Amino acid sequence: MSFRRAFVVAVALSASSLPTVLGADVQNAHLKLPRTARANQAKVVKIFTDAYQTYRRVAFGHDDLQPVSLTFNDGRNGWGATIVDSMSTMAIMGLDDLFNEALAFSSKIDFSQSKVDESVSVFETTIRYLGGLLSAYQLSGSKHQVLVDKAKQVGDKMAFAWVGNNSIPFGELNFTTNTPFIQTSNIAEAGTITLEWSMLSKLTGNDTYRQLAEKSVRQIASLTDPLPGLAAQGIDPSTGQFVGGYVTWGGGSDSYFEYLIKYPRLTLTDDPIFVSTWKAAVDSSIRSLARRSTVGNHLYLADFDDSGMIRNIGSHLECFHGGNWLLGGQLLNNQTIVDFALELVDACWNTYQSTATGIGPEVFAYISSNDLNGTFTGGDPPSVTDLAFYEQHGFYIFNGGSDYILRPEVLESNFYAWRVSGDVKYQQRAAQAIDSINTFLAVNGAFAGIDDVNSINSTKIDDTESFFFAEVLKYLYLTFDDPNHISLDHYVFNTEAHPFIAPPTPASFGGGTTTKPSPPGRPFHAVPGPLPAVSPNSFLPKQIVPLVHGTPL
Repeated sequence: MSFRRAFVVAVALSASSLPTVLGADVQNAHLKLPRTARANQAKVVKIFTDAYQTYRRVAFGHDDLQPVSLTFNDGRNGWGATIVDSMSTMAIMGLDDLFNEALAFSSKIDFSQSKVDESVSVFETTIRYLGGLLSAYQLSGSKHQVLVDKAKQVGDKMAFAWVGNNSIPFGELNFTTNTPFIQTSNIAEAGTITLEWSMLSKLTGNDTYRQLAEKSVRQIASLTDPLPGLAAQGIDPSTGQFVGGYVTWGGGSDSYFEYLIKYPRLTLTDDPIFVSTWKAAVDSSIRSLARRSTVGNHLYLADFDDSGMIRNIGSHLECFHGGNWLLGGQLLNNQTIVDFALELVDACWNTYQSTATGIGPEVFAYISSNDLNGTFTGGDPPSVTDLAFYEQHGFYIFNGGSDYILRPEVLESNFYAWRVSGDVKYQQRAAQAIDSINTFLAVNGAFAGIDDVNSINSTKIDDTESFFFAEVLKYLYLTFDDPNHISLDHYVFNTEAHPFIAPPTPASFGGGTTTKPSPPGRPFHAVPGPLPAVSPNSFLPKQIVPLVHGTPL
């Protein structure tokens, strides 16, 4: 599509009416798994169980496994992030023994204080712990009330991030004193809480959590944007105002935009502010940020900096956008958005298929013919080596961003592309990713990130973030799974890939059909393995006993 035509389409999009509620089906009704799907899914289960057994052996109860040194770290406050973050994946894979062990551990977490560091991230704690607990509760048949009780405990503590009448929560809290660290935040931190906190309200009957989360997003959406619909990245919780004018779909902004379309689908709110703000952001991105590379004609979304300059940079984090646009385009019955989304997915996959390891870099850049003087990437100009790589692949690794830390975004969008289009190429891409994981990331019975995705002999990064279990392996598994199990028409995923059951949508809403959530039963070919002994095991309770709630709001 030429960008003159893209501009015309964008104008047409902005002029169209905006539905207040979403209703169209997301998934392709004629999906047919190839014969290779079951074997590939079994490979994903093996990666999960191998890595998790290594975690159990040397790091159980701690946040992250360090697979190179076979030690551990507690970067998420020592509450066992890998255990809680993995529970929804265990439930989906049908790994009942592992799930029950994780349930027993989670019932004993004391969220009243951080175990290793006074500073607690509201964003990370919300998406990993609160989201993980509530999703595990729903996926396991809503029968383990202790999971809601623990979510309430940590939610009550995080509520101290809102001070006085402030609409925006502070990003970091001292859990010992219940006081925030007074510092600026960003819209991703402030705007990526609506799914989890509204679900907490629904499951506890206390609407305060939803009100706090909505208040933050409404404040962001009420401000004057640097570009129409595209909020600035930085925000000051003390004033509720933007800090600077940097615009990006990448880190610091990403999941704010993601939740604008997911929240109304999950809640069926009839308030148009969420849908209209998301649609305005997409429209404005097509107008102002969409760029094609001079080599390969790949479609990217550029950044827009504080000085009003376009920056032709992209990131692995940003590559969620293809999947998010596919979801929103389907919900709104907007084929233009879907078509753009599929091109964004292809461009991000190109960053994978172009490297020596078949895995994409953390940060990349490109050259666009739309820019007057070549490329405005900022920082150092591309080297001769960079340009040679660009001439082959239509992007180059930017500013030292050659690492891969087990991020999920490219595989996430690939999953959405499969479920929306049914094109078998997305199955093939996921299979290639499995091969790359097994070939280049395996170490000591587990898996690690790498420092250089374009070197088959790269050194490894000694950390397995919990999102490897929560996101990477879940999206890969579901790509090869029965599409009626955890259907995109029945579930909404939080940004950590924890699925929440979505209510059915009336047929009159958005032209869709009435849907009914599928039961969270065992997948059709889970491959659970034996459960060896854990050492130490003194934390395991003899029975599951709900703990006393935290301080009520």
